[in-house]
Amino acid sequence: MPQSLSNVLVHMVYSTKHRKPWLKDAGVRAELFAYTATILKTNVDSPALIIGGVADHVHLLCLLSRKQALMDVVQQSKTETSKWMKKQGAKFNEFQWQAGYGAFSVSQSNVEQVKHYIATQEEHHRKMSFQEEFREICRRHGIAIDERYAWE
Repeated sequence: MPQSLSNVLVHMVYSTKHRKPWLKDAGVRAELFAYTATILKTNVDSPALIIGGVADHVHLLCLLSRKQALMDVVQQSKTETSKWMKKQGAKFNEFQWQAGYGAFSVSQSNVEQVKHYIATQEEHHRKMSFQEEFREICRRHGIAIDERYAWE
């Protein structure tokens, strides 16, 4: 085949280090999400379909570039947004993302469901903690997690 085509959709989840609520300000969160979308599109050719989250973690759904490894997409996203956060004022000087992340494949038929899930994160987390949520996402995707290392 002379043409390379792909449609690999990925739901990524990562939290702030020790789930510190760095993103509790909705305005900062919105700006961070917009900046993240820019990084994904321009730096790693992986446009975001939606980005959302709450005070201590982020969810994003993106179209994975056929030219970039998943780990490079995540690393660029986390590295560049961490630098950006530290420029938002002295109170963010110690901002960090956790070292790890979760990345889950999404079928085209589930895109709208995942987008709704990401868009309603604040409502969702009135009932469930990040740890409970992450355990459930991993369970649904058949991924066993080692609790000793999952919650840095």
